[in-house]
Amino acid sequence: MAKKPELDRTIVAQNRKARHNYFIEDTFEAGLALTGTEVKSLRGGRSTIAEAYVAEEGGEAWLVNANIPIYASGNRNNHEPRRARKLLLHRAQINKLIGAIQREGRTVVPLLVYFNPRGRAKIEIALATGKQAHDKRQSLKDRDWQRQRARMMSTRR
Repeated sequence: MAKKPELDRTIVAQNRKARHNYFIEDTFEAGLALTGTEVKSLRGGRSTIAEAYVAEEGGEAWLVNANIPIYASGNRNNHEPRRARKLLLHRAQINKLIGAIQREGRTVVPLLVYFNPRGRAKIEIALATGKQAHDKRQSLKDRDWQRQRARMMSTRR
């Protein structure tokens, strides 16, 4: 398997099951509108996006059900762990996502939360279609076959 190119980003949270449960069609990078204690908590690296999804409300995209735990050293102005967070996208991107959700019945799922080289919190979201059970079994078979083929090719040398 080829090594992935090293990007200058610090990954905070991953949704590992997303590629198993969905056919990923298109990906977008979006900013997150966060409070100060949310950023500090993210830098601690304990957040989860496994159950999160993107919803449309009032012509804007919102990240719903992502868990960013309460910052331990925060004061009474600490944040709600599972509050909806606004995604910062261009209008054309928002329109594309909203159209796909409403007309085509697709889902928008988060894949990664990371800090870019400038220290900004970013999220990689994907426009996806859900896999059925037989699709998941087929992708597992394909992955196993690729692994076996790579072993056979390495022993030939």
